[in-house]
Amino acid sequence: MDRAFWQQRWQDNLIGFHRTEVNPHLVDYVECLELEPGARFLVPLCGKSVDMLWLQQQGFKVMGVEISELAVESFFRESDLTSSKHIQSSFTVWRSGNIEILCGDAFDLGEEDLAGIDAVYDRAALIALPPTLRRDYARILIEHTPKITRALMVSLEYPQSQMDGPPFSVHSEEIHNLFGGAFDIELLLEQDVLAESEKFRDRGLTSLVEKVFVLKRKA
Repeated sequence: MDRAFWQQRWQDNLIGFHRTEVNPHLVDYVECLELEPGARFLVPLCGKSVDMLWLQQQGFKVMGVEISELAVESFFRESDLTSSKHIQSSFTVWRSGNIEILCGDAFDLGEEDLAGIDAVYDRAALIALPPTLRRDYARILIEHTPKITRALMVSLEYPQSQMDGPPFSVHSEEIHNLFGGAFDIELLLEQDVLAESEKFRDRGLTSLVEKVFVLKRKA
């Protein structure tokens, strides 16, 4: 699960996690974040997600973070966006309008990189990480982004013994353990998605539950 792993996944086009349509949970629940127009979203491990375009269209600013240059280049090309590039700390920053993507390792993010971020949208970041990295990921979001007051997070729960991740199974209890010290956490949706997930049934899963959470920074 190092840099080379994800870069190779993109190189080999093994990107079953990518969706060509906007995630319906984002559409349904973004209002729960109670953000003003112009608020700035962090989208970690963003790939070439079209969710970033949708957020921009709703009047938000977007900062994605992605390790694969191929994914970043594909996002701007497939979105028909002309981008500029510059170097910022450990990252190459691609920018077009109110969307920018930091190309590099998300675990190199510092406070300067995350300055001005108001909220996090995590559809597939936490569940992409093995247990050894999830606590480090949570620490970055909690300690390096004191301005962040809201987060929308999507997780999957399944018997981990039945399938190797990614995506990994991340249970509600772990999310509370990782983020509960800094955020109040509310479950917005819990639904069984096994019937509509043929690829996961083919991998041997007998249970698959998707959950959506909103996190709000404690006073």
